[in-house]
Amino acid sequence: MIHKRWFQVIVTAILLSLLVLLLNQIKFFFEPILTYIAAIAVPLIGGGILFYISRPMLQLLEKYRVPRILGILIIFLLYIFIGFLITRFIAPIAQEQFTKLVNNIPDMAEVLSETVTYWQQNQDIIPSEFNSTIDNVVNNLETYLQGAPTVIINVVSQLIGFVFALVLIPFFLFFMLKDGDKLVPFIKQFLNNRAAKSFEKLARSVDYTLNAFILGQMTVSIVVGLLLLIGYMIIGLKYALTLALFAMVMNVIPFVGPFLAVIPALLVGLFQDPILAVWVAVITIIAQQLEGNFVSPNVMGKALSIHPLTIITLILAAGSLAGFLGLLFAIPTYAVLKAIISHFYEEWLERRETTNPE
Repeated sequence: MIHKRWFQVIVTAILLSLLVLLLNQIKFFFEPILTYIAAIAVPLIGGGILFYISRPMLQLLEKYRVPRILGILIIFLLYIFIGFLITRFIAPIAQEQFTKLVNNIPDMAEVLSETVTYWQQNQDIIPSEFNSTIDNVVNNLETYLQGAPTVIINVVSQLIGFVFALVLIPFFLFFMLKDGDKLVPFIKQFLNNRAAKSFEKLARSVDYTLNAFILGQMTVSIVVGLLLLIGYMIIGLKYALTLALFAMVMNVIPFVGPFLAVIPALLVGLFQDPILAVWVAVITIIAQQLEGNFVSPNVMGKALSIHPLTIITLILAAGSLAGFLGLLFAIPTYAVLKAIISHFYEEWLERRETTNPE
């Protein structure tokens, strides 16, 4: 019975449960470690994202025999120049549009309330339960919308706490670009030949997955943001830059990001001119079709190979557990874990075939 598969599965489940229970009892031991990880999480993640964005530029410079240190300095100067352009030309316009949008929220709420009330008064076939639900939403809508600036301010105030950690990102990025290719050889020297080859293969798989996701999502977000900005400006939509920047940020979230991105634009278009809401939907569909058929296949390819249902499930769970950060990091975390598990599973199959040849 010991060799039966079902018995081994039960024993494994019991041992894992006992391990989780034991770890929960000694969690105080891990608190200093978790505190340290939390302290370096922001600069480590931020530096890692910039590392994957910067590495192709550094490799291109090295291809033309530019010394690595000089190449890193050139990349840093490029980031400083981009930051200057954003703060000088883009940020003031976006801030002005965002302020106007926030100031117009009460008027938009009032118009929406009047529209719903008029619709209710002229629709006799609506069930009373549905009417009561609408009344409740209308009565609280203005309160919710007027409270939106407070929510945004609270989020911004929380983000200020990241500022000190953000200062460390350039230092992390510098050493990642300078010594990033030395990490795998450094670890390999402590492993035997077989384990070293396995670790190198695993590192390449994880690196490929992260590279595909980060560069892919960044490229997709920028392209979609630019397409939407052009489309919004053509139809004369108010707050075009702010709405396009919001869409660019939301598109970083796989699959559900585009649906979240279009909601504010649809509402603004509806209040400005109802026909604009239709045009916003058309522009969004065109942008997503261009992205889905031309950008994503060429940039990301099939590197992640994650089913859409899996993406939705992960995003729902991660959003409930970790909020917006969970939405951002759920998919890359899953992709990395998938690459690690697939690697060890393939090695296990190879060892089994070697041990038990047919």
